[in-house]
This record gives sequence, C-alpha cells and structure tokens, in this order.
Amino acid sequence: MGSRRLLPAALLAVVLTALVVTPAVLVRRAGLEHLPSTPARAGHWLGGWGAAQATAGRLPCGSCTVRNVVHLSVGGTAVRIRLANTYGTRSVTVGHTTVALPAQPGATAAPALLREVTFAGARSVRVPAGTSVASDPVPLTVTGGRDLLVSLYLPRHTRLAVSYHPSAHQTNYLAGGDATTAGATAFRHTTSHWYLLAGVDVRTADAVGTVVALGDSITDGTGSSSDTNRRWPDLLADRLAGRPPGKRHAVLDAGIAGNRLLRDGPPTSGVAALTRLGTDVPAGLGVRTVVVLEGINDIQFDRGVRAATLIAGYRTMVATLHARGLRVVGTTLLPYAGARAWSPAGDAVRVRVNSWIRTSGVFDAVLDADAALRDPTDPSRLATDYDCGDHLHPSDAGYAALAATVDLTVL
Repeated sequence: MGSRRLLPAALLAVVLTALVVTPAVLVRRAGLEHLPSTPARAGHWLGGWGAAQATAGRLPCGSCTVRNVVHLSVGGTAVRIRLANTYGTRSVTVGHTTVALPAQPGATAAPALLREVTFAGARSVRVPAGTSVASDPVPLTVTGGRDLLVSLYLPRHTRLAVSYHPSAHQTNYLAGGDATTAGATAFRHTTSHWYLLAGVDVRTADAVGTVVALGDSITDGTGSSSDTNRRWPDLLADRLAGRPPGKRHAVLDAGIAGNRLLRDGPPTSGVAALTRLGTDVPAGLGVRTVVVLEGINDIQFDRGVRAATLIAGYRTMVATLHARGLRVVGTTLLPYAGARAWSPAGDAVRVRVNSWIRTSGVFDAVLDADAALRDPTDPSRLATDYDCGDHLHPSDAGYAALAATVDLTVL
C-alpha cells in the first residue's frame, strides 16, 4: 500500500513533479492500457459501470459464487466485464462467469437473459496479482439506469485474499459452489462489497464519451440510502440520460470512502488519489472528463496539512490528466462543522483551498458543491436538509442537489 507518512512539503513537491511526467507508467501498472479491441458493429465501448478497488481480503466462503449487482449508466448492445486483482498478493482463478438482467430486484436472474462470459474464448481465467483482465464481448441488450448481475465463481479460495471495493451501498450475494447460473434461492448470504469486479463496459451508440467521478466517501455515496443508487454520480448519469445521444455520456464512479489526495490511508481507504489515477481513470473507454472531489480527508486526518500542499497536489493531478488529453472539473470541498474531526484550523484550510479552486483557472471548469449544499446562515455547516446526520456526508437530498449543480455542457 506504500508509505503511510505525510511527506515534507519540499520532498512532496519533487514526488508530485515526477508524477506529472510519467502518466503512462501509472496506466501500464494498472494493466488497462491494452483492453481487447473488437470492431464495433454498433457504436463504441464506453465505461458503463465501475468501482475503484481499495484493498484485498479473504472471501467469507471457500469455493463460492459472488453475484455482484451493478447499476449501468448507459445502455447498448453488448457488455464486457473487467476483473482486477489490483491488491491481491497471489493469482486468482475465476472458474465460471455469467452476466444477466435481473428478473426482479435482488439476486434473481432472468433465465432467458443470462449469458455465459468467456476470456479469450475460455470459460476460466487467471488474474495474476496486481493486474486486470477484460472479457470477450457478450451480446446482450442492456439499458442505462438498470441493474446487471455479474456472477463470479471462485473455486477453492478459502485462504486467498482478493481485491474488492469495500463500500458498495448495494446488497450483493454469495452462494456455495458454482451458482453462476442458479436462481436466487441458492444465494443465502449477502455482502456489502464488490469482489474482483472493476468495471462493466458497454458497446453503445447512445453516448459519445465517459465521465469519471474521482473522489472519496462523498463520491462513493456514504450517507445515501442503500440499494437505491442515489450516489451523486448515479444521479448525474440519470440527468445525462435525458440528453440527445450526441451529448450523452456514460459515468464511472471512482469514489473510495476515506480516500485522500496526497497520501495512502488505512487499507480500506485505498492509495492516494494521485497514485491511483492510472488504475481508476482507465484508458481506452472513451474517457473525456474527470470530476475531482478529493481533499477533505487530508484536512481532517493529516493535522497540520497546509493549503499550499493540497494545491500543489491538485496542480499535479490536473497536469497529469491534461497530459492524457482529459478535461478536469474541480469540485469545492463541502463544509463539515459538527463532524467529529472538524477543527477551526482545518476549516480555514478548506476555505482557502475552495477559494483557489474557484479562482485559479487551473481546472477546465468548477463544480461549486460548497455553495450548493452549505447552510446559508452558517457556511461552515451543511444545510440541514442536505445533511445525512453526521455533518460530513450529504443525505439523499444533498446528493441530488450536488448532481443537479453540474453544468452538463462542461462534460
């Protein structure tokens, strides 16, 4: 996971500068620079759904099937899944994979809409530690704003740690043995994680590009209602679905709860945002724009962090993404007075950082989440209706207000 210490400002500046000139290295380490290319019979490949993996852990079962429930941001005529073993220490074998449209909410797959998934023509695939693999295209008509079931059979992995996304805010399902084609009754256990699954790509003519939302728990959806897809990137995708096809975009949610801009956090919080750009802003999926909402955890938990140090990190991130030809939308940091880790000094840093985001001109556009969600009578706090109750994360109404603030023309 890398060093857990905050670097001195002078040394950090050297490291950040080095990152600017080596974005290709980050992409190669992610193993995503050469996704299989298939001539598009109808449309092109975009990122229909994604989740940023944060750490690795043991499955809560031995030989078992994980049925991941994912919510697609765009529809199309075929899908392709991406498996990643980013933080695993040993190879993982997936013995059998299926995708299916659900017959109803939950683990029930519609039998007529269930498809086998292959990898280079084979049913089984090995995912080495630190790498990712993409499946062959699977002909299946899917609809944006609807769920897809992705079932992975992992034989004999009782002692093996596999990569996962910790905070799905979505109920996923577990069954013993190979249950990839089984009905809901086989799935007697549930989990709040997405295991091994990093993305679902969609071949589509309904959209022209992909937007990546890169962030922390606020992008990950902490405080939103589970199983309702009310994270703000989901709600942004709903807004984009109403646009004409030539102005429509798919959306990937690359939020990780607890994530920081400058340094690694605890294992479930993932590596620093600057480090994971190559992994979580994937190449080859029509990515055009990255919306960045990072920094509040640096302020909360790295006491003494300076606004100038955070600003240097933002500059490096923007330069790295610009070098890849991507637009970058900067998002102001939400107020958090009343939260457990709030401090007057930390809030002063937040205010200075927000002023810089709004006025520096470094970003291609600015999403002023702070102005949209703060209490008009006390700007250091979230508005009551937009507060989930912990004074840090938005409520469902707050996430809706955040998504509504996005100027769709800048995407």
